[in-house]
Amino acid sequence: MFKLICVTARALCREDFLQRVEKLAFSGVDEIILREKDLDEAAYRALAERVLPLCRQGGVPCTLHTYPRAAQSLGVNRLHMPLPLLMEQPELRKDFGVIGTSVHSLQQARSARELGVDYVTAGHIFPTDCKKGLPPRGPQWLREICRAFNGPVYAIGGINAGNILSVRQAGAAGACIMSGLMACADVRAKAASLKAAAGIDG
Repeated sequence: MFKLICVTARALCREDFLQRVEKLAFSGVDEIILREKDLDEAAYRALAERVLPLCRQGGVPCTLHTYPRAAQSLGVNRLHMPLPLLMEQPELRKDFGVIGTSVHSLQQARSARELGVDYVTAGHIFPTDCKKGLPPRGPQWLREICRAFNGPVYAIGGINAGNILSVRQAGAAGACIMSGLMACADVRAKAASLKAAAGIDG
């Protein structure tokens, strides 16, 4: 199954953030990763406490980011950790049902595999305003990451309806969308167009 995952970014949101999350939860996306890396742990936990019920109402898994104690205190067993932090705390692997990390090189993909993470996000694949000035790595690099990790790889960075099929064809298990879902006018229509372009039924 090829997944469509929303990675949140409050700064890109054109409406109240919680309203956007509620719409996302019912839009047809397969998962929401609550990123918001600018927040300290207390502020992040407070935001997550409001986001999680909205995701549950829509039946969409919500993966928390960076702060394992916040996730545990909220009863969440899905965590995304930056690779350097995860390498400092490898014991976290046994504390969560699902744990993932981000990779930007083949060596990082191999390190993530050795840590036993469940999935990786890999990017950036295409040009994106989030990584201005940095050349994209492209679908062929993504293909190599998929081979090196030997597990679910979710592509991220500049993915849209015009290129999402190439991500799937490279072997990725899904695509992470940030600005495309946070800043669009109609979340449900955007999710549907991305799924159609990727050849996903429903």
